[in-house]
Amino acid sequence: MKFWFAIPLWQRVIAALILGIVVGYFWGEDATSIKWIGDFFIASIRMLVVPLIFFSLVAGVAAIGDLRKLGSVGGRAILLFIVTGQIAVWLGLGLGTVLAPGSGVDASGMDLDQTRLESAQAAQENAKTFTDMIVEIVPASPVQVMADVNVLPLIVFSLLIGIGILMAKEEGKPVQKVFDSGAIIMQKVTMVVMELTPFGVFALMAWVAGTLGLDALAALAQLVVLNYVGCLLIILVIYSAMIKFLAKLPVIDFFRGIVDAIAVSYSTASSNATLPVTLRCAERNLGVSNSVAAFVISLGATINMNGTAMYLGLATLFGAQVFGVDLSWGQYFLISILATLGAIGAAGIPGAGLIMMALVFGAVGVPLETIALVAGVDRIMDMMRTTTNVSGDAAVATTVASMTGDLDRAEMISADDV
Repeated sequence: MKFWFAIPLWQRVIAALILGIVVGYFWGEDATSIKWIGDFFIASIRMLVVPLIFFSLVAGVAAIGDLRKLGSVGGRAILLFIVTGQIAVWLGLGLGTVLAPGSGVDASGMDLDQTRLESAQAAQENAKTFTDMIVEIVPASPVQVMADVNVLPLIVFSLLIGIGILMAKEEGKPVQKVFDSGAIIMQKVTMVVMELTPFGVFALMAWVAGTLGLDALAALAQLVVLNYVGCLLIILVIYSAMIKFLAKLPVIDFFRGIVDAIAVSYSTASSNATLPVTLRCAERNLGVSNSVAAFVISLGATINMNGTAMYLGLATLFGAQVFGVDLSWGQYFLISILATLGAIGAAGIPGAGLIMMALVFGAVGVPLETIALVAGVDRIMDMMRTTTNVSGDAAVATTVASMTGDLDRAEMISADDV
């Protein structure tokens, strides 16, 4: 048992992926007999969606500390987080629409859960207009919303609770501690569920390889490539433009200053684990003041997940193409909102993106079996997504510091000369 846990989770997942493909290829359609293991894994992920979003979002909003901080520093930071998040998710939707990575997969041979298929079909038949979605984001009953896993009203309710805690000031501190503890607990529970990933991936990849053959694997390879392309575009275009035109700083110097954070984030696939390194890079190498760096980067590690937002949009279209789900423009806008807010609710730990998939997929009627297809290669993509997220935290902190006069440009230059 100690030997098993001594192996990093991502290595166990990759090994399970390869073994599942081999077993499924030779076992053929009889590999369906072990699909229940993968179904158990997916059910475990679904179980986490509501409590993880609720605690993480409330704790994230309350982490702002004071509504007055939403002024010169907080206002700019949150605006940049939202704008870049929307650009990122529409980039993912654009890549998925134009290049269609899932269009070559024939899913007709997959033995899907009929209940989920009926739910997906119902979601398409009962697709709401944009105005209907706006009206329904206000939950009539928060408890019912949680029971029905109606995510958009749940997100709105969570944001309002977080704002209420800020408005209550000292009286809200005890409740804030409850949500902070709840968010930490849910991250630990998520890590426990993630230990099931190798078993779920093995069963699901055996099932996929046995029923779909090599076409599905080629589509997955294309999805991985598009994930890296999307993340690189965010880093090299969006963040570079932010540093060049808003912060008015040399782009090369910025990336040289955060190279340590990039290395740690790519290897750990965890924004939270990289947080101390990101803070050190921002303060020592980029000249960002301690107050701005601590506030913006700590907040960004919770709510700034552009790589995850891009991927959620891309993965949703991948699943829709594989299972033949036609999405309307209204659902595209719903995906853009949920992917951005879902990325905010994603814990800064490896594998959290898989849990957020259930949020977005369920809202637009994409079967959750899509998770089965992407789970095996998620770690490979997660490493790049985390690098994107962490780079974004540093870019926003540097830009805000430059705007507010909290950036020591001389210190940035001296750090580069060392």
